[in-house]
Amino acid sequence: MFAPVFASCSVDQSIRIWDIRAPPNSMLAANEAHTSDINVISWNRSEPFLLSGGDDGVLKVWDLRQFKTGRPVANFKQHSAPITSVEWSPVDSSVFAAAGADDVVSQWDLSVESCDVGARVEGVKDLPPQLLFLHQGQNEIKEIHWHPQLPGVLVSTALSGFNIFRTISV
Repeated sequence: MFAPVFASCSVDQSIRIWDIRAPPNSMLAANEAHTSDINVISWNRSEPFLLSGGDDGVLKVWDLRQFKTGRPVANFKQHSAPITSVEWSPVDSSVFAAAGADDVVSQWDLSVESCDVGARVEGVKDLPPQLLFLHQGQNEIKEIHWHPQLPGVLVSTALSGFNIFRTISV
């Protein structure tokens, strides 16, 4: 099926939403979407969300209904190096994964809310409640993809080889 709307990201730190049915130069833009180059974006298949990752190591979630504001609906700074790949889960519209040049694959769930239980585990740094899983052990991770037929299974490619793993039941 032909989709007349698409998105692009750029080293000029912008994300643009293009509609080929609209007049020329009428695209929507978030001109300073990140503080450095934007490497990757992923369009959510069932919700009006766009995910972006850049050289700043930040993951941002954009609600396309509020895109004109130029502000993301969520920011996550868990990676310590540029983001190299992002992808929404094909079976759960609130779950996504990201890979970074810090040799980490992270898995997130936007439906998880913060719950203050009063006590903190000593020695564990504060982690966002939406962070489900961190996968390490590969060198120079370049891409991650959800398996199209096995729910919750991720495939990552790296200089050191590829990994296939399942972190949660989604």
